[in-house]
Amino acid sequence: MGRVVVVGGINQDLVVRVSRRPRAGETVVGDGPVRTSGGKGANMAVAAARAGADVVLCAAVGDDDAGREQLAELRAAGVDPAHVAVRPDVATGVALITVTPDGENAIAVGAGANATLTDAEVTAACAGADVVLAQTEVGAGPVEAAARQAGRLVLSPAPVVALSPATLAAADPLVVNEEEATELLADTPVADLADAVRRRTGARSVVVTLGADGAQLADGTGSRHVAAPVVEAVDTTGAGDVLAGTLAAALAAGADLDAAVRAGTAAAAECVGRVGARGTGRG
Repeated sequence: MGRVVVVGGINQDLVVRVSRRPRAGETVVGDGPVRTSGGKGANMAVAAARAGADVVLCAAVGDDDAGREQLAELRAAGVDPAHVAVRPDVATGVALITVTPDGENAIAVGAGANATLTDAEVTAACAGADVVLAQTEVGAGPVEAAARQAGRLVLSPAPVVALSPATLAAADPLVVNEEEATELLADTPVADLADAVRRRTGARSVVVTLGADGAQLADGTGSRHVAAPVVEAVDTTGAGDVLAGTLAAALAAGADLDAAVRAGTAAAAECVGRVGARGTGRG
């Protein structure tokens, strides 16, 4: 069992299922809301724990009912929240999510306590980790601090923020979806996204998640594709988080990158067949 420290966000998700996404200035009435647990950091931590890793989450919540609920659920999922700060003067983060009948989602996040995580808190949490998995819902500063402490850094720049060349170069892998990859490439169309992102960022390796098409992987040995199991998508929210968390757990346990990507892709496919960012609900 490897030790994974996850640095990232915790949110309470409010999910509305709609027939289609609203256009600008339009209101669309749907089913819900359904309140679930989320935040990309917390989702990744839970996925890593389910995959067998010893997981510590470094994050922040408000001193409110939502924060207490998130901490209880993390403990129940086997995640150590000892490095989750509780802020008395700010609310727990909230994600507002719409899901269409094909399972695709659109998300707006109110950062709340996620924006308060400090470099010192991250530095203390990352000591002794086999793998540090960092994501950018908490901003660039904590991610930069995590990169300085990481023996092996798995980096999820979601959302894409400005990170130093040294942090990007340390990523092994940098994990992005197609939209994030395109943004990192300044919207330049390319045939091989993973290889192009690796060359642009200097990352040691890159994984581009492709939804139902699996993932593309590039490192010093070249680029290759990992297929995804065929499933009926109910809700794609959090699928990329599940992939990243499972991948980090596999790396911490000693798997090579190809095997870790295969494990992450299989876990993400299982997740989209269920409702919620952690794939624990029923459609």
